Amino acid sequence: MTRILVTGGCGFIGRHVTEELLKADYEVRILDALIDQVHGDAEASMPEAADIIRGNVCDRAAVTEALDGMDGVIHLAAEVGVGQSMYEIARYVGGNDLGTAVLLEAMIGKPIKRIVVASSMSVYGEGRYRTSRGERIGFARRRSDRIKAGMWNLLGPDGNDLVPVATDEEKPVDLASIYALTKFAQERQVLIYGEAYGVDAVALRLFNVFGAGQALSNPYTGVLANFASRLANLQPPMIFEDGEQRRDFIHVRDVARAFRLAYEQKAAAGHVINVGSGNSYTIAQVASLLAEAMDVPEIVPDIMNKARSGDIRNCFADISKARELLGFEPQFRLEHSLGPFADWVKRAGAIDRGAEMKRQLEARGLVS
Repeated sequence: MTRILVTGGCGFIGRHVTEELLKADYEVRILDALIDQVHGDAEASMPEAADIIRGNVCDRAAVTEALDGMDGVIHLAAEVGVGQSMYEIARYVGGNDLGTAVLLEAMIGKPIKRIVVASSMSVYGEGRYRTSRGERIGFARRRSDRIKAGMWNLLGPDGNDLVPVATDEEKPVDLASIYALTKFAQERQVLIYGEAYGVDAVALRLFNVFGAGQALSNPYTGVLANFASRLANLQPPMIFEDGEQRRDFIHVRDVARAFRLAYEQKAAAGHVINVGSGNSYTIAQVASLLAEAMDVPEIVPDIMNKARSGDIRNCFADISKARELLGFEPQFRLEHSLGPFADWVKRAGAIDRGAEMKRQLEARGLVS
């Protein structure tokens, strides 16, 4: 039986990946630090039928113990969140980049055949755009003076708004946050290691992941969880800018399947691959859909008309490569999956820390 180490396996995505692997008859070991911000009640975060080692991925002894007897690794352990990364810089660089380095060093000389690492769509910065004439733009970034003036859209050479289009893996990386920087460093470390040591290595660039099991009381975990926490406490979702920015939302069960496929498909070795739904939604649209699913449609989102440092305007996935190399096809569309998500939120309960997050960012001058 193939034995796989899942770092961060008690986290939101990690629990679903572990479940997916166990259903496919893999033997799974988990290494997880079980930090309070992510897990809260640690016992509730522990998947059944997996061997669990509590330890930090930066701890060489714990990592070495966890790797003993393993055939492969799925590396999910990471500090997550654009906003928080902009002021807890050492924590993010240490947890993500140093943690990955410790893991890779500990793998040297061990019979690890394959490693799959979780990267992020944040490495793209802004997604792909085309001009009003249909010409594709390779690189686009907003000017800070326009953002401060509340002019959110990107302009093309002709002075007209650029049109967002699906982002493919060939789009140049543009690192707009510390979180994005650390995720790009993680994926490059893994791919460089794989080439140097003859280990199959794959990096999955995840778009906005949602589903049951998200850390609802962690305001940095993701936009849907953040909105759900606000709505569950009868508070309006807080939306930066004007709410018309577009994102791609992918169900966690689809993500878990993508990780299994990335581990299994030989053709994926050496590649970075988008994992998204291939659909785009405005943030305001998502807030309204979720309010309706949670039976509080009268709660109107708080459109703040302020920008958060490190945020981008538009990014949604071209998943052609995932289809080709992984045989991956998303099964759960956002608009058809919010009912079950809302039911889970009601059962789970949530402490709303959205206002606290906003205060922390404003106090550091990271909202304008």
